[in-house]
Amino acid sequence: MFPASHLSFFLASFTWNYGLGMTWLVVPLYAYSKGLSGAEIGLLFSVPSIAQLAINLIGGAYVDRLGGKRIMLASSVLLAAGAAAMPFARDFWTLFGAQTILVLARATYWPATWSIVADLPGGRGVQAGRLNATTNLGQILGNGSCGFILALGGFDMSFAVLAAASLGSLALGAGTPQQPRKSVSGQSLFGNYRVLMRMPVLYYGAVCAYLSALPFTLSMSFYPLLLKHLEFGAEASGVLLALRAVGGISAGLIVARFVNTGPGSPWPVIAGALVAVAVGLQPLVSHWSAVGAFLFALGVGSSIMTIYFQVTMAEVVAPEMRGSAMALGGLGWGLSHLTTPLVMGFLADRFGIVAGFYALGGLSLGVVALIALLRRRAFSRTKLAS
Repeated sequence: MFPASHLSFFLASFTWNYGLGMTWLVVPLYAYSKGLSGAEIGLLFSVPSIAQLAINLIGGAYVDRLGGKRIMLASSVLLAAGAAAMPFARDFWTLFGAQTILVLARATYWPATWSIVADLPGGRGVQAGRLNATTNLGQILGNGSCGFILALGGFDMSFAVLAAASLGSLALGAGTPQQPRKSVSGQSLFGNYRVLMRMPVLYYGAVCAYLSALPFTLSMSFYPLLLKHLEFGAEASGVLLALRAVGGISAGLIVARFVNTGPGSPWPVIAGALVAVAVGLQPLVSHWSAVGAFLFALGVGSSIMTIYFQVTMAEVVAPEMRGSAMALGGLGWGLSHLTTPLVMGFLADRFGIVAGFYALGGLSLGVVALIALLRRRAFSRTKLAS
């Protein structure tokens, strides 16, 4: 049960992620309906992520300066604006503009909410698990219902519902408690980054974040196209993609309390391997139950890795620097959103979407091996903050 004082925050997170879950199905299918090629769809999802990298750092700095609540509310406004722009997009460039607004909404949302949840009372793993369970539940309903909304009302109705969810998140988020921020006299807006960039653990966290974001990136770009290749309709695709979020909820509520950080923790290797195997072996199955089982496992691995990243960033820095730390480590998320669609778009056009998933699973295993090599060295010069 969530504390009453924090209910608005979790409800706002649920509603925002309902809208996010919708975008994973409706945006790639809308782009496909406009005749975009696999490479163009890849560019549509990857190139705006360059802006996300910069906005992510700016957002993190402003979280430390203004607090996570204000930045979270701004992200809801951006999500509503992107949804309103989508129905007017008719070609690659207009779709690119609308998608860029949605990307900026994501870039401001995650550092803000990660910083807010790190300040909540209680165990950090438990609170991070609650946030991930809440966001995944929103993604389930958004993803699962979007297929039916598409079937009943088409793209225009789907984007209208997305805009309404964004405005609902804005209204609910207004009730989130504002945590007081400590300001360092004479320090510039980006002064925290000069300190944080000397901490190797932040770069290690970015690698973990990269792998944790990979399933999110695929879910909103090429997983819908893989399911279409496997001859699943829009309604079935929405339900199947929602199973990834079901796995995330299970990990957030059950496993999160056991996730610990530090150089000896096996969790990033276990979770990363689960993500890599689930992605690489996904095309081997075509029955709905097997497809759903792989997506569920993908959600479990991704959620554990995300919680591990959040707990690590919260424990290695002081509270007044957590927004910047979350943003700096979270650059891995932006890089994942940038590189994954580009790689998959190229592979899908050149070798087919099935071969693309095989190759991406192999590359993910390489990232897991890097995490296993770096984890002890990353913490060697880092003391945990209170």
